[in-house]
Amino acid sequence: MVDNGPVCPICKGMGYVREDVPLGHPHFGKVFVCACQQLKFEARRMASLLAVSNLEAMERFTFDTFKPDGVALTEEMRRSLNNAFEAARGFAAEPQGWLVLAGGHGCGKTHLAVAIANERLRRGCPALFVVVPDLLDHLRAAFAPNSPVTYDQRFDAIRNAPLLIMDDLGSHSSTEWAKEKLFQIFNYRYNARLPTVITTDQALEAVDPRLRSRLADPDLVVTCAIVARDFRGSGADQTGYELSSLSLHSDQTFETFSLRAKELNSQQAGSLQQALSFARNYAAAPEDWLVLSGSYGCGKTHLAAAIANQRVQEGHPALFVVVPDLLDHLRATYAPGSPVPYDKRFEQVRNAPLLVLDDLGTQSATPWAQEKLYQILDYRYNARLPTVITLADVGKVDERLKSRLFDLGRCTRLWIEAPSYRGSEARAYKARGRSQ
Repeated sequence: MVDNGPVCPICKGMGYVREDVPLGHPHFGKVFVCACQQLKFEARRMASLLAVSNLEAMERFTFDTFKPDGVALTEEMRRSLNNAFEAARGFAAEPQGWLVLAGGHGCGKTHLAVAIANERLRRGCPALFVVVPDLLDHLRAAFAPNSPVTYDQRFDAIRNAPLLIMDDLGSHSSTEWAKEKLFQIFNYRYNARLPTVITTDQALEAVDPRLRSRLADPDLVVTCAIVARDFRGSGADQTGYELSSLSLHSDQTFETFSLRAKELNSQQAGSLQQALSFARNYAAAPEDWLVLSGSYGCGKTHLAAAIANQRVQEGHPALFVVVPDLLDHLRATYAPGSPVPYDKRFEQVRNAPLLVLDDLGTQSATPWAQEKLYQILDYRYNARLPTVITLADVGKVDERLKSRLFDLGRCTRLWIEAPSYRGSEARAYKARGRSQ
């Protein structure tokens, strides 16, 4: 005989009860599931959720193992990480409303999200942690004939989880089905005011507008933007972007920029001085677009890199990329083994807080390349996102982009009249100095 434990004194092991109510009462004669069975059902439901969470593999992610001061961070980076740490710890103690942890890859947001889940479980409270693409996979799997749970059961368990932690919003494929399911979950939990934690590396502008309206509600949502660089120290450089080539221009700063006073005439020197002044001012407070034009080697790339280097040094994210390389990075996402989906890479570029596009016009003028560049720059133009562009020949730029480059209300265009710095007397003298 199998021992099923003590028999419930109320239902006598039957699992169902009738309430002792007088004739005419709404519950008279009706059968209800006994509380003992409800507890068993809830236990099975939570066991299923924990299996989905896979938290056993992430036991090491706790508040005690987190480094709130990071490693070799600027003051602004350290402050943003500390603020997120304190917000996460406070949320774990008393989950209320929504907490959004936003930042680049490896900045610590997932560690904090898992730490919240582990802390709630330590206190004996249920929590569901799930990566957004995995969440959608679990929902799809419930349609299978041999699934142990129905789709409705799985969807309802996720939607009504006492605490739901959704990691990596924006890393999923943006199909209409995926958008619909996420909206249903978000909308339900928003209306029910259920405690929710969300991590994302996307700017709010890149999120589905239906989700964005809920994430932007200050009465319910607390957002912590983490500007710390990657803890893991691999993949991305200190800019926070894997495709950024700024590390190759680390020596190009405002301090190392030469005005070449002894080799230029007054007009050439004046244009160079004006470009330097504008670039410095732009780096202090980036707004709208700055376009640096001039012949190859005149110094425009140096100034563009100096802007990005200063922003990164001050703890702000900046994406510096040569235009042909950018298109190669986008094409590479189509490969079957690509670790990054196209949508995610495209949105990362389109919504970068500061985007520096070097050598616009040197890319292959294929219809696909023109379309991608137009989509990126048209979006940034309309959203008025800070953008720096260098180009040698505006004649090689798509006509649709020219209209934006010539809009003086949103774009400052500077022509550097200085000749190429490469091979100049000043460069030769500098090279001799290094070799001595």
